[in-house]
Amino acid sequence: MIRYYFKSINDKELLTLKDFRPGTWIYAEDPSRDELEKIALDYGLELGHLTDALDPHEVPRLEIENQTLYFYRRAPYELDTRVITTPILVVVGEDFVVTVSKYSLPFLNRILKGTVDLNTTQKAKLIIQIFSEITASYNSFLTNIRRKVRTSGVEKNQINNTVIMQFIRFEEILNDFLTELEPASVILEGLVSGKILPLHESDKDIVEDLSHSTGQLIVQSRATMRSIVNVRESYSTILTNDLNRVIRILTGLTIILNVSMIITGLYGMNVALPFAHSPHAFWGVILFSSMVSLLLLLVFRRNRWF
Repeated sequence: MIRYYFKSINDKELLTLKDFRPGTWIYAEDPSRDELEKIALDYGLELGHLTDALDPHEVPRLEIENQTLYFYRRAPYELDTRVITTPILVVVGEDFVVTVSKYSLPFLNRILKGTVDLNTTQKAKLIIQIFSEITASYNSFLTNIRRKVRTSGVEKNQINNTVIMQFIRFEEILNDFLTELEPASVILEGLVSGKILPLHESDKDIVEDLSHSTGQLIVQSRATMRSIVNVRESYSTILTNDLNRVIRILTGLTIILNVSMIITGLYGMNVALPFAHSPHAFWGVILFSSMVSLLLLLVFRRNRWF
């Protein structure tokens, strides 16, 4: 799906156009191969760069070709209750901006609904606004994860594989976030210099704030990951100790019961044995086995073997 949006300083709201005009924002959501080929042909863009935006494993980076900028970013997205990051391509041409994404991203929808003030004719401000919304999305998801981590503590007797898997999922999400945030920080630092895209002083200040915010998100993500790793390792240690305790108890019981089995096994042989013909032999064997087992139990308990 391809849509054309336009808004100048004189317009009060974002307009939807039927055809392209200079200063248009070309919005492509889950485009087909034919649609990508049309965009590439009409605006002189590289088809390979456009198709890369639909690759779920595409990495964040900046490509410059024929004075056209290709910003590859990854935006957080909730898909079927799972938090993932999905690629989004922002192309800055001579008199247009193109965005290509696989999904309908919430932060782009906020811009399209007019909740964010922007002008498509001002390319730099539009790019900065899109990047700001991406940063805000990461901040929202990260805050939610940090809150869940802080409230996910359980009592010792409630620790199970479900709790451990929850922390592992949080760790995977944060690793995915860092994969985007660290290259994004480098891109933003390059934008501040003004060499990649000409910026006004006020725009430079905004990009500097974005760069600082991204750096803070990186620090928070790493700190949260450390907390998750520490908690997960603590839970794993507790589970391991509990397992060792159970194994120790079972081993002790096996030894104690084996003594009785050895004694009763000896008296089960078809050979002459002491007291074999005594009418009290059965109770004698039971009493002797019980006394030996009790003695072993006392020894085990005294040495705290279980």
